[in-house]
Amino acid sequence: MKLFLDTASVKEIRTMWEIGILDGVTTNPSLVAKEGRKFEDLLREICALGVPSVSAEVVGTTTDQMLVEGRRLREIHPSIYVKTPMTPDGLRATKILAAEGTRVNMTLVFSANQALLAAKVGAAYVSPFIGRLDDQGQDGMELIREIVQIYRNYHFPTQVLVASVRHPIHVMDAAKLGADIATMPYAVMEKLAQHPLTDIGLARFLKDWEKVPK
Repeated sequence: MKLFLDTASVKEIRTMWEIGILDGVTTNPSLVAKEGRKFEDLLREICALGVPSVSAEVVGTTTDQMLVEGRRLREIHPSIYVKTPMTPDGLRATKILAAEGTRVNMTLVFSANQALLAAKVGAAYVSPFIGRLDDQGQDGMELIREIVQIYRNYHFPTQVLVASVRHPIHVMDAAKLGADIATMPYAVMEKLAQHPLTDIGLARFLKDWEKVPK
């Protein structure tokens, strides 16, 4: 499974990219706003790191607006994936952009039927938001299970990008279900490498090493 960072922070992206565990980045208007920088400049800097997949979201709500934005975004760098919302206008825009060769990440997906439609119009990625479903008392991982099964049944090439990831268990469960990608905040990705027994074991080894004659 590929691991993406859900952030617009170049510092966070660079850190994980240099470690060697990062496969891509997802951004959204809220994350970009936190950085206080021009959107396109930020995207260029992220792409310049060598990240092969960088999702950039349109903010228009009509098909025509999404097409104008999507076509502009895709010209910034070959790594750009254009994010469109799961709406009728978003579906129309995705169909057109995908036919032009643009790789589209259809976002704000909350049902298996929506995911089916995203695949039908040629989205490269579909982004179901599991954490937000959990917040509403629904089982976000059940949605991932349904989407993975549907895509396998019909051999859709659309990849399942698990979004709104809140903790490492979400990542593990997504991997067990066969999701293609999980995108997560920096703090969650950090926790994937952490375990208290690792820290205890390392401290013990170092303490014992001090007893070895030098």
